[in-house]
Amino acid sequence: MTDYITGALVSGLDAVIEYLAAHTVTCLVPAFFIAGAIAAFVKKDAILKYFSPDAKKSVSYGIASVSGIVLAVCSCTILPMFAGIMKKGSGIGPAIAFLYAGPAINILAIIYTAKVLGLEIGIARAVFAILMAIVIGLIMAALFKEHDAEARSAAAAMPPTPAGGGEERPRWVNPAFFVMLVLVLIIGASQLDMVLRLAVVYLLTLAIAVLLIYFFERDEVTEWGYEIWDLVKKIFPILVGGTFIVGVIAFFLPPETFQPFFGTNSVGSVFLGAVVGAILYMPTLLEVPIIGGTFGYTQGLMAGGPALALLLAGPTISLPSILVLTRIMGAKKTAAYVALVIVFSTAAGLVYGTFFG
Repeated sequence: MTDYITGALVSGLDAVIEYLAAHTVTCLVPAFFIAGAIAAFVKKDAILKYFSPDAKKSVSYGIASVSGIVLAVCSCTILPMFAGIMKKGSGIGPAIAFLYAGPAINILAIIYTAKVLGLEIGIARAVFAILMAIVIGLIMAALFKEHDAEARSAAAAMPPTPAGGGEERPRWVNPAFFVMLVLVLIIGASQLDMVLRLAVVYLLTLAIAVLLIYFFERDEVTEWGYEIWDLVKKIFPILVGGTFIVGVIAFFLPPETFQPFFGTNSVGSVFLGAVVGAILYMPTLLEVPIIGGTFGYTQGLMAGGPALALLLAGPTISLPSILVLTRIMGAKKTAAYVALVIVFSTAAGLVYGTFFG
């Protein structure tokens, strides 16, 4: 019994160590900086223009649903950005579309999927992910109209405020600032040579520092720091704890346990693929070798339907991210979002499995 407990604890600690080593510097830190900058520097009107409850749906959902093409993020890295957008008064629908699309339509993961698992499933993943982001966002907006009503009331009660001396700062500064922050995230998490990555990130960091020194007030930078810290203390502890729990569960119930159940395109197999994807924490790109090797897709041991369902659910939600989302938007909205992801991942898997898988 003692050996089992020790093994489970070691498995949990290993999961946390691997998570911190793989994501803290290259993904989470830049993501927290971006989210803090959104809260501190972006004008409220700019966010509400595209993501507010009254924004044109074709624009807000269109922008949100393809956000993953720009940001190479996983389900944990998108959370601080989602929290920042929600804090700015975004409508629940566009925010949820952004939350799903961020990790689901990661361009690196789509290309890697097509290369390793096959072109058909790579294209299916991209197409279904965009459709699901829009549909899930629209359904969430319909289910939680009170959120949008509260956002409208808050927007009406609070006059728009300039983001840190906006009139005197050249118009190009804020876009350039955010572009460089995003580039730090993308390049830092890329597969480029380590020396090249460090050199580019170093130069980008210097450029960001120059902008902060010459174009931003000290109070603005201080506010940015406070926003970053507020997000870190709310999100990071839960992420670490959730990752530890996933590691403990993996000790007693390794992924290989499910392998015999993924061999067909039946409703049960596809649904199980979506549920397993919703529970397991899979860093971006790691879902491809897990499905190809651990679950045996490349060896013909896993059918196409369950594979796609897992691809659509896995990178977007996980046990750690579900815990964080519950804190950000409440248990009711989180439960609805998770259920919708599982249902639509299952439906997409069934369609793909029937015609292509």
